[in-house]
Amino acid sequence: MKKQIIDWVKALTVAALLAIFVRFFLFTPVIVEGPSMLPNLHNGDHLIVSKLNYSIGSPHRFDIIVFHATEERDYIKRVIGLPGEHVAVEDDQLLIDGEPVEEPFLESEVASMGDNMNYTRDFTLEQLEGNLEEVPEDSVLVLGDNRQNSTDSRAFGMLSLDKVVGEAVISYWPPGRIQWLD
Repeated sequence: MKKQIIDWVKALTVAALLAIFVRFFLFTPVIVEGPSMLPNLHNGDHLIVSKLNYSIGSPHRFDIIVFHATEERDYIKRVIGLPGEHVAVEDDQLLIDGEPVEEPFLESEVASMGDNMNYTRDFTLEQLEGNLEEVPEDSVLVLGDNRQNSTDSRAFGMLSLDKVVGEAVISYWPPGRIQWLD
């Protein structure tokens, strides 16, 4: 009986240590708060964030990332501008180094605005905080998918990569919204 108890304690200890390791070093759950990522992520969506992706690599354009906005609050946004790039939006067209780049995740929203309004307010990198000509090497430019209601790089400037928690890889709750995020 004593041996069985010791075996159970060992198994539970290993399981707890493994869970702690996975939670703090590999993956973490996050809940979307607010409308800034509509229409693609909704308030209350539960996500799994990979901390590992950026430990061995760096963000790619259109990755959905979680980062520390303040000591108490994390934000979820989409990577738009990468280090060394010039970013602008003119008439709902994303321009990277002056070349048009399609944003397929926003096509229906842009189309629904009609000809008289823009989904994304025009801006250039120089108009943002810091008056930069290109995204710095240790930073990215991030925007929310809900371009009319998002606190993002247009408000706070470039995002330092050391504030990034990880990449959102899957939405797992509610069940009707289960999806891989790409």
